[in-house]
Amino acid sequence: MDSETRQAQILEHARTRGRVEVIAMADELGVATETIRRDLRVLADRRLVKRTHGGAIPLESATFESGIEYRSRVDLAQKRRIAAAAAELLHGAETVYIDEGYSPRLVAEKLADKELTVVTSSLLAAEALADSDSVTVMLLGGRMRGRTLATVGEWNASVLRGLTIDLAFLGTNAVSVEDGLTTPDPAVAAIKGEAVRRSRRRVLIAAHSKFGISSFCRFADVADFETIVTGTELDKDEAERYHALGPVVVRV
Repeated sequence: MDSETRQAQILEHARTRGRVEVIAMADELGVATETIRRDLRVLADRRLVKRTHGGAIPLESATFESGIEYRSRVDLAQKRRIAAAAAELLHGAETVYIDEGYSPRLVAEKLADKELTVVTSSLLAAEALADSDSVTVMLLGGRMRGRTLATVGEWNASVLRGLTIDLAFLGTNAVSVEDGLTTPDPAVAAIKGEAVRRSRRRVLIAAHSKFGISSFCRFADVADFETIVTGTELDKDEAERYHALGPVVVRV
């Protein structure tokens, strides 16, 4: 098997299963572990994967974005900790925006017993709040993205432009000191950016694997956020780099 074919298989494995383990991949392909490490270095240089201890995880791009099934499996324990900590940051907010994605859906679960009006483009978040007697849900209409079960489009943006929201819980596909918050899809970036502009306070919820990478479309600066909630898996020194830009960084 030539290196190009092998690297394509490794990338497909990463995108399908959420990560690549060097030893397991070497056994599966019948090659040396150093060959897999070399392939991962090539894929990392192309910004297709991010190296981790013992392997790599796929990076999202203009041509690849993970779906809800994938997101609901990866870093799940960390995402649950993040959601619980983020939900404690209401501080009197009465109107809340909840972003698309699996981590925001977990935040929605934690808010089901609060007296709130929740605005969201996420069918998952709306479902999590469907049985609540105390939360009023405003579900934004528009074109549904099957990959994330969320709506996008001008209908969403036009409604958001007419609102003033106390607090927005936002996720991201990628965040870096250099490029801010980015996402692969321009339509998603437009909605996220509008939510940033129309909210008085903004909380970023992001697992450690989202940091230090960039995607296609920028929708916010790190400094736009009051607080970043992430896991203790994010290196403390790396967290300090983001804190230096303005937000409080909470590692849980």
